[in-house]
Amino acid sequence: MKNIKAIIFDAYGTLFDVNSAAEKCKEKIGDKWESFANYWRTTQLEYTWLRSLMKRHKDFWKITEDSLDKSMKVFNIETGMKNELLNLYKVLSCYPEVKDTLNKLNEKNYKVAILSNGTHSLLNQLVSNNNLENIFDDIFSIEEVGIFKPDSKVYEIPIKKYKIQKEDIVFLSANTWDVSGGGNFGYNAIWVNRNDGIFDNLDYLPKKQVKNLSQLLDILK
Repeated sequence: MKNIKAIIFDAYGTLFDVNSAAEKCKEKIGDKWESFANYWRTTQLEYTWLRSLMKRHKDFWKITEDSLDKSMKVFNIETGMKNELLNLYKVLSCYPEVKDTLNKLNEKNYKVAILSNGTHSLLNQLVSNNNLENIFDDIFSIEEVGIFKPDSKVYEIPIKKYKIQKEDIVFLSANTWDVSGGGNFGYNAIWVNRNDGIFDNLDYLPKKQVKNLSQLLDILK
């Protein structure tokens, strides 16, 4: 890929492990912790899409809490664990290769940013907790436009800030619907396929596919 000016990352599932909150409680939750974590994540995403369609916006943290309430009922998890799980979601762990990859991208003088459904406060806390301060040029939240991905207004945010063209951006996400959203918008969208998944049929095929973010460095050579 040539003439790339900015590398934009999704946050949840791409930089930060969304299952790490439930995993830290797996001794209390038991063997169902992973199924519970996946259900919580799926419900969370469904609520973002439904609220966008209904034009009934809530910020991502409130949706995270609403989806947790439902998930805990479905999996019969004690209500007393709610605050513990929510607090752990604020300090999700990043994937092992993230910091080194981001530092190497900074050395190459790309604009490096996050574009996420999360609120600014949530994203700033995740960045700080994982010692990623001073790495990102910008942390873009959908709250700037008041609608969730994959609405095109979200993908326009970095374009307006950097005054560059869509094709000047590489966008990475572990979420196939997000890759399709960014790709259909016009980004060079790359799928971070950590778990050997199957890509969705949404009128877009990713420019590249990587197992982890470190493989991006070879693509950009």
